[in-house]
Amino acid sequence: MEKQISSQRILDTLREQLSAINATVDRQEASVVTQVGDGIAYISGLKTAMAGELLQFTSSVTGRSVYGLAQNLEEDRVGAVLFGDVDSIKEGDECRTTGRVMDIPVGHAMLGRVVNPLGQPIDGLGPIDSMHRRPIEFKAPGIMARQPVCEPVLTGLLAIDAMVPIGRGQRELIIGDRKTGKTAIAIDTIVNQRDTDMLCIYVAIGQKASTVATIRESLAKHGVLDKTVIVAATAADSAPLQYIAPMAGAAIGEYFMYNDANGNPADATHPGAHVLVVYDDLSKQAVAYRQMSLTLHRPPGREAYPGDIFYLHSRLLERACKLSDENGGGSLTALPIIETQEGDVSAYIPTNVISITDGQIYLQTNLFFQGQRPAVDVGISVSRVGGDAQYKAMKQVAGTLRLDLAAYRDKQAFAQFGSDLDATTQYQLNHGAHMMELLKQGRFAALAAPDEIIAVFAGKEDFLDDIDLNHVGLFRDGLAKYMADKHPALRASLLEGKISEDQERRLKEHITHYKAQFMLEHPNKVKASDVERTAEKAVAAESVEVPSQDAEKGQE
Repeated sequence: MEKQISSQRILDTLREQLSAINATVDRQEASVVTQVGDGIAYISGLKTAMAGELLQFTSSVTGRSVYGLAQNLEEDRVGAVLFGDVDSIKEGDECRTTGRVMDIPVGHAMLGRVVNPLGQPIDGLGPIDSMHRRPIEFKAPGIMARQPVCEPVLTGLLAIDAMVPIGRGQRELIIGDRKTGKTAIAIDTIVNQRDTDMLCIYVAIGQKASTVATIRESLAKHGVLDKTVIVAATAADSAPLQYIAPMAGAAIGEYFMYNDANGNPADATHPGAHVLVVYDDLSKQAVAYRQMSLTLHRPPGREAYPGDIFYLHSRLLERACKLSDENGGGSLTALPIIETQEGDVSAYIPTNVISITDGQIYLQTNLFFQGQRPAVDVGISVSRVGGDAQYKAMKQVAGTLRLDLAAYRDKQAFAQFGSDLDATTQYQLNHGAHMMELLKQGRFAALAAPDEIIAVFAGKEDFLDDIDLNHVGLFRDGLAKYMADKHPALRASLLEGKISEDQERRLKEHITHYKAQFMLEHPNKVKASDVERTAEKAVAAESVEVPSQDAEKGQE
């Protein structure tokens, strides 16, 4: 019997055979390295390579894989920067595309660890078990996905929390010459988050490995290492690793912000976390990017930096935000650090980052060497959005603090030319000197928010003016302990809103009582009556000579 062959039977047979095929299609494109040197490799071909794509190189010497990042997409070749063992890559070695932009492992397992910018542990504590990955470059959320800054990030430093407040989701620049305490402020801020719900990321760019180890020990000693990730691209690392370090830190922080505690996408019922990221420092990242760009033969611009250095920093810092409640309400707060040369804030990189951020904390070398630490220059330091996150009581008592210090600086300039000063000037000089002394704090000596409010209140109400300058710090710290021990309810109530008349009366009574005890234990070397008489003359002079100032104070 002759079999009949139908078109349907042929189709069925083909379907059976096709369904049995398990072969996968390899979409990787392969080529060879045509030129290599200074951590830069040029690869011929690779027509499908994407900008920022991860490339896989195979060393003919060791047989191991080395990864690179596609940077220059030229007509007939691709320029890439290499990570890891760059010396093992030679001309003629194989290079393959991976089909994905560069990403790193992220997750809660990274907390308490020191990793390199590729997400690999470098602290000798074994591998990190992480199931999630995030791209190092990520588009910042739009306006509708955000909400205004409304919660404080407390540093524990009176000079900052009172006059240059930082809010969750803000980008506050720390700027100053080398060795003026920039890193100290950032580390103190991280340590002050020990009892808050904020997670912290410290990104070290171009620092000595010994410095990073010291910082790790400090964080461990003060109990915050378990909620901190340290991303380290040390001075010994290549320029490409220093270049991607801040983006890697931002990616790790974004994972916590965009996901809940279980790793699921955050929403209104599953809140995201609050993260503080310190980029220390972006000056070194800019230098690393300049080195990469020049070796890739990109045209240099101002101060030999490439033209897109502004765009590099802006797209990094724009990722810091406070998400809306519908998106989980998480936040990423950025504290970038910039090092200036001889206090020149008008240089290229400082002006770039100043224009991107929401304010700056400017540290002055002269103040630092005069013993004013933290050496915050209140004249040029500003926080553009942090005031909305400041406690109402702090805003109330610190409202005139900046003006008092400005008047003190003005009077100080000409007071050195002679001692024949009127009573008002003597009062402003004395009051300003005591307020400057009030702002001095040592390392890891953070004040709680209520204690900061009480300290500024005491200074504003002239309780400090008749105390010896070298006793002001003792008085402030002793007053904080006294209020915490004797009057905890009043102390806690200061965070609930503005200071009422009743609270003000009670505060004055308690401070007066503590001051009487303090003066017995720490008597002045100068006569208190002389200072009091000066203050009385000043008040009388103000009421007679400049009545408009009283009216202005009443309005404030």
